This record gives sequence, structure tokens and C-alpha cells, in this order.
Amino acid sequence: MTIGSMLYEGKAKKVFATDKPDQVVQYFKDDATAFNAQKRGTIVEKGVVNNKISERLFLLLEQAGVPTHFIERLSDRELLTKKVTIVPVEVVVRNVVAGSLAKRLGLKEGDPIEPAIVEWYYKNDALGDPLIADEHIRLMKLATPEQMTEIKRLALKVNSLLQPFFRERQMILVDFKLEFGLHNGQLILADEISPDTCRFWDQTTKESMDKDRFRKDLGKIEEAYQEVLKRVCGEGL
Repeated sequence: MTIGSMLYEGKAKKVFATDKPDQVVQYFKDDATAFNAQKRGTIVEKGVVNNKISERLFLLLEQAGVPTHFIERLSDRELLTKKVTIVPVEVVVRNVVAGSLAKRLGLKEGDPIEPAIVEWYYKNDALGDPLIADEHIRLMKLATPEQMTEIKRLALKVNSLLQPFFRERQMILVDFKLEFGLHNGQLILADEISPDTCRFWDQTTKESMDKDRFRKDLGKIEEAYQEVLKRVCGEGL
């Protein structure tokens, strides 16, 4: 396989063409951003951690019948994936009150959410990825009602699979963001699943084990990412 020109560069990854038109390579960077890129920095070896964790979780989900873009991990920072057209709706699944939900609704952080709730956000950096409703998705023709029904079904299935997985590793899956794309007309899970896109708390201490440590200047950011890698993949860097 030959890696070609860069097709796209985002906040956390670069995407490269390959000699196969329906496959691309994701390269995971160490760059860190928060608050719609208003805060920028570097988390050492973050790209390696996120790549390996994403591989482990995509394999877990694939084996349970969730279609994903994952093909194989090529190196510490490179993931070979199916080429998708991203649905411009970020999906957030919430199991515990935290972050923007607590601020927006005045709810107590740490309270459980049962059953889990699913929120939609318009994937648009210029607008700050605003929270949107089903009616807005239809208005802007971001996806069909049938596609959104399937996305919600898959998102909740992912949650039902990941919650016990992390519980076994003494972690609370507080909430997480997913992105979906179309590959040959099929909706599949894309992007990544990592401490960048999930909110994890240690089950005992309730300490943050994700990008919140960067957002809130909590320190020990690299240590937290490497601890997640150790618990998820059974290895360190």
C-alpha cells in the first residue's frame, strides 16, 4: 500500500490518501485543543495513545456487530480506515451529568443519567459546534430522519458495549462523542474513540482521566492518558 497526499488536517489528526480510492490513513497528532481551539497545546505521545486505544475499541465494537471504518493499525500513529463522507452531526451520549450539560441546565455534576441521553451537535467550527435538535437536522438536510434513527440506535449500542468494558477496568464512562460517516451508502462509525473524545473518571477517586485535565489545567495530563492506555490495552509507552 502506498500513502499519498494529505486530504485533510484537523485539530487532532491528518488524513492521507492511499493507492486504494476507498481507503485512507489517519495520522494521530500530539496537538491538543479545547474550547473550539481557543486553547492550544501539546500532550506528549497523545497521538500514540489515542491510536492504540481507538484500535482496541473499534475491534471490540466490530466483534459485537457495530460497523466501523477501522481496517488495521499500521504503526504507532497511523490507522488504515475506510474512506467515509462524514455526517456533519456530532453525537454525544451522556451517562453522568458533567461538562456543558451541568452548566447549561444547572444540574449537579456527577449525578447519574438513567437511561442515557443522546444529544446532537452541528459539526461546524465557525459556529462553535452548537447543540441542535432533530428539526434543525431536517431543516439543514444534514441527514435523513432514517439515518438519524440508525445513528441513535448505533450510538446507544456502543454505549451498552463500552460501559461494562470500562467498568471492568475501574473506570466510569461519563460521556463520549461519536462521529458517523457513509461508506458505499452504509452508515458506519468513524473518527476515533479515545481520551480526547470520551470523559472518563476513575471509579474510586472520581478523578478525570481524559482531556478535561488539559481543559481545566489539572496537571498530570500525559500520566492520565497513559493510565487509560494501560487499563484499556494492557500496555504502557
